[in-house]
Amino acid sequence: MSDQIIKIAHLYPEVLNLYGDRGNIICLEKRLKWRNIGCEITEVKLGQSDDLTDYDIFFIGGGQDFEQEVLLKDLKSGRGNNIKAAIEDGKTFLCICGGYQMMGHYYETKDGEKMEFLGAIDFHTIGGDVRMIGNYAFHTTKSAGKTDIVGFENHSGRTYLGRHTNPLGTILSGYGNNGEDKTEGVHYKNVYGSYSHGPILPKNPVFADHLLKTALERKYGSAELAPLNDTFETQAHDYIFNKVLNDDMSKD
Repeated sequence: MSDQIIKIAHLYPEVLNLYGDRGNIICLEKRLKWRNIGCEITEVKLGQSDDLTDYDIFFIGGGQDFEQEVLLKDLKSGRGNNIKAAIEDGKTFLCICGGYQMMGHYYETKDGEKMEFLGAIDFHTIGGDVRMIGNYAFHTTKSAGKTDIVGFENHSGRTYLGRHTNPLGTILSGYGNNGEDKTEGVHYKNVYGSYSHGPILPKNPVFADHLLKTALERKYGSAELAPLNDTFETQAHDYIFNKVLNDDMSKD
C-alpha cells in the first residue's frame, strides 16, 4: 500500500444525488484502491460543521430547483466561504448539474425569481421552459485533459459563462451549457463543472484519472498513476460515443 492518501468530501449527499451521481465517488475510490493509493470518503451534510481544509477532492452532485433552495441557508451560514476558500486553495472539485450551477453567481427561475449562489466562478444560469435532455458528447479542453466525454444531460437551466471564464469543453452532440454557444461546463482553477449525469466518471476513465492526478499533484507535488485495465470502461465509452454521434448525424 502506498503511503499516499486522498481524502474525498461528498458535499450534500442527502439532497444532491440525481441519476446515480454517487457513482462518481465509487469510481474515484476504486481507481485509487486498484493502484494501492489510500482513500477516505466523508459525507458532509447540511448543517454539519466542517472547515473543509483536510480534504483533497470535493464532489457535489445534481439536484432539483427546490433542493437548491434548501442549500442556500447552509451556504450562507459559512459553508459557502469554506467552499470558496478550498477552491482558491487549489483543491479539486467535480460539480454536476445543480452542484455546478451552485458555483455561479445566481440561478434565475423562468418566473423571474433569482436565487443568489456562491459566486465562486463567473457565470449565471437562467431557467427555461424546455428541458435539454438526452445522451450527449463533448470534447474537453487541453487544460481539462483533452478527451472525449460521454454523458446524460437533463436540465432546463441555461448556463452562460462570463467573458473570461473557460468552459470544460466543446459540444460534439447535445446541448451543453445552453444549447446555443456549443460550450459545456466550466473549468476554473481545479474546479470541473458539468451537466453530465450518468454518472460521468465510470465510462470516462481518462477524465477520472485527470481528476485524480490533479489532486495528487497538488498534495504531493507529483502524480504517477499506474495504468489500469480499462477495457470494459473504454468499450462502454466508445459504444455511447459512436451511438450519440451517429444519432446526431441521422437527424441532419
